[in-house]
Amino acid sequence: MTTTPHPARRVLISLLAAAGLVGAGALTVAHDPTPSANLSSTYDSQARQRAEVVAERRPHSHPGVGGITAALDDGHGHVHDPATKNAISRSGEAATAPDPTTPRQRAASRARAEAQRTLAEPRLTEVPLRSKRRVVPESRYAMAGGCYTLGGRPLTFQATGLGTYLLYAADRTFLAASSGDTTTWAAAPSPDADWTVRGAGRGRFTFTLADGRALRRTASGVGMGTAEPFALRRTEGCAAFPEVETNVDGRPFGGATSFQEVRGYVDPHVHGQTHEFLGGRVICSPPFHKYGAAAALVDCPDHQLADGRGALLEDVLAGHAPGTGHDPVGWPTFSYWPNPHSLTHQQVYYKWLERSWRAGLRIHTSLLTENHILCTVYPLKKNSCDDRDAVRLQAKDMRAMQDYIDAQYGGPGRGWYRIVTDPFQARKVINQGKLAVVMGMETSVPLGCNVQLGRPTCTEEQMLTELTEMKQLGVSQMELTNKFDNAFTGVAGDAGTIGPLTNSANFLSTGSFLRMQQCPASNPPGTEDRLQSPNLGDLGGGQQQTPIGGAQQDAIFGAIWKLFGDVGVQPAPVYPAGPHCNQLGLSPLGQKLLSAMIDQKILFDPDHMSVAGRNAALDYLEQQQAAGRSPGVVSSHSWSTPDAYPRIYRLGGFVAPYAGDSTGFVEKWRQHLGWTDSRYYFGFGFGSDMNGFGAQGDPRGAGASNPVTYPFTGLGGVTVDRQRSGERVFDVNTDGVAHYGLYADWVEDAEHVAGAEGGALAADLSRGAEAYLQTWERAWGLAPDSCRNPGLRTSVRTFIRAADPGLRARALMRRVGQPWQRLGREFTYCATKPGRERVLMTVELSRGGTVVGVRRG
Repeated sequence: MTTTPHPARRVLISLLAAAGLVGAGALTVAHDPTPSANLSSTYDSQARQRAEVVAERRPHSHPGVGGITAALDDGHGHVHDPATKNAISRSGEAATAPDPTTPRQRAASRARAEAQRTLAEPRLTEVPLRSKRRVVPESRYAMAGGCYTLGGRPLTFQATGLGTYLLYAADRTFLAASSGDTTTWAAAPSPDADWTVRGAGRGRFTFTLADGRALRRTASGVGMGTAEPFALRRTEGCAAFPEVETNVDGRPFGGATSFQEVRGYVDPHVHGQTHEFLGGRVICSPPFHKYGAAAALVDCPDHQLADGRGALLEDVLAGHAPGTGHDPVGWPTFSYWPNPHSLTHQQVYYKWLERSWRAGLRIHTSLLTENHILCTVYPLKKNSCDDRDAVRLQAKDMRAMQDYIDAQYGGPGRGWYRIVTDPFQARKVINQGKLAVVMGMETSVPLGCNVQLGRPTCTEEQMLTELTEMKQLGVSQMELTNKFDNAFTGVAGDAGTIGPLTNSANFLSTGSFLRMQQCPASNPPGTEDRLQSPNLGDLGGGQQQTPIGGAQQDAIFGAIWKLFGDVGVQPAPVYPAGPHCNQLGLSPLGQKLLSAMIDQKILFDPDHMSVAGRNAALDYLEQQQAAGRSPGVVSSHSWSTPDAYPRIYRLGGFVAPYAGDSTGFVEKWRQHLGWTDSRYYFGFGFGSDMNGFGAQGDPRGAGASNPVTYPFTGLGGVTVDRQRSGERVFDVNTDGVAHYGLYADWVEDAEHVAGAEGGALAADLSRGAEAYLQTWERAWGLAPDSCRNPGLRTSVRTFIRAADPGLRARALMRRVGQPWQRLGREFTYCATKPGRERVLMTVELSRGGTVVGVRRG
């Protein structure tokens, strides 16, 4: 199985790219040697410039304009969403498609959603952030973040891992080993200050370094020698370890039982580990570091070249000339990054993620990703460019991050970041007040199955083996492609100036250019892929459909290719006039993959597929559902065409549009309200695509008529204030979604934008986690609820026989399907009896989740 270019081609690409980087860097330094004082040092000045035109740039409607285009067309011939981040579909031209449903259908759908909001709410409870700290630590993990006396001094025990600590003094120094048998107080953490703690009896612990040296007691306090136990007691007078703040007050919310209906926001499209992506040298800084924010949140080495002017890729992505530069200092000043348009800097640092969890986020899908062509083109790398190697490495990093957060909260399993592999585990985690982290995958060559000159590079047996490995790794959600055609499906492609670049990369990956032709006349308007250039429409040979604003759909692709990707690929063919559809659809191997994903209970995301591929995939899943199988479908970030969304809802699927600006997101929510299905629970989510080179929400400006006011009340009653990272304070009104912690603020902002409908939007977003879980449960074989699906109702007698006392909740649902409501220790279903088509049945469960009785009503 081959996923990277031929070795000779790879060498050529790397040589040309490296030469380009060195040449560009040298020219940049020679051109302008001015010092860093004149660099683009603050994001604030750029935000003010954007605020001057934000009202005109923002998607908005004008008199006489309605439907989907109301958020796009200004009524005088151009659009206001140059990156399509606020469109109903990021698949470009499809965003202007007419609504595939009728006004009557839309009205009925909105009424259903409104009716669901009136149902009884599950009872939520407050959950402690961590176990109560004892005077004497009960284990080697329990002292994390606490203040204890050691050698006569109060020290903060800052966890670097499970059972390992920095010992941080009130004068902001670290207890470290020195030469011989002495210790010192170091100014910075290091391996000489990273102590492994082991229990040596109740309240007594030893302290050892990785090289075996250990602490011993001395007359003056502590020294080095043979390990001796120290008695630890909680004390006062310690300094707080410097770290990013959450600025959320109040306990997290959980459920009254572990199996009840959940509440919380869901983001099914985040890239939490892309610091390893594209060879590991593109995204600056990891999402955590054992020595904290000061060690993690630093700029890339190449960004620091030439006093800040080495960030060629960042410059191009931000729309600047290469060599413009920026202030490379991250922690503690953050004068330039993070910001919504700085795409090469870490935006999902774990403390920023923690803030969003504290404010209501309860499901977070972290996608493992790679692009082997861009990885090969980009000259700086430390990791393999093979998609499978990248996926394995990023999955390992997710587990390491879970361990690190566990260490901060008192030991294995005690942290709030919990990787889950099934919906039942996820429900339990959410009801414990924690974050259910789903592992997903988005690569251009999944499972090592590329296509070369029309032939797959893997067999069915190899594909199934790779899929089983991914499932064992923890993958529960998966796209079939990202940027290129592969052995499973064609891709939607990109338009504008990026289109020829991704098409050339498709040639390098597959040996073929995209097979774009005019779409069949039978396709509804907007059911099309991305318009390719050059085409006869460009040359005056046919009617041309202009992409939205010349939309740049993949900034990272264009930026890397512009800097390093001119490798002499022959020009793409001249295509016919649009609209364009990729002739490569779902392959026989792709259909077998979908079947295997149903068997493996992996959620299928149709985003990025060609129209032909996605339609064939949905056709197949509809057939499988009719045959009694249980597919699970999630569209996570608006990379499907609008005709697909009602079909996904009809399959019992979950849709989360790309977040974008709060203004555009509200319009997308309103549109989706018209597409719900009466047979399923409705809730809504947002796909941030953060760290995936997706532009984030811009600020509406401090002068907005209804800005977010701080502090505000978040989901579950917590108090959310402006977020502080070191010396920088972030405000969504002026900073937009600069980092992941500001999604709590973005939700509040969206509710303000929605006006009188703000309460309805808040309800639908809070129901998002439950809707996602119910889609996932059905993928695990549970039938939908019998109240919304009358055909699934049994007689009262049959139902009572099925709900045996002692049966556990999961086994009960395997027998009688999903409950209509799950409130505390009661599940509600519907049955029938002579003369009555709908009889409410309530199953009572014990606190442990076993059936104790059944009653009518």
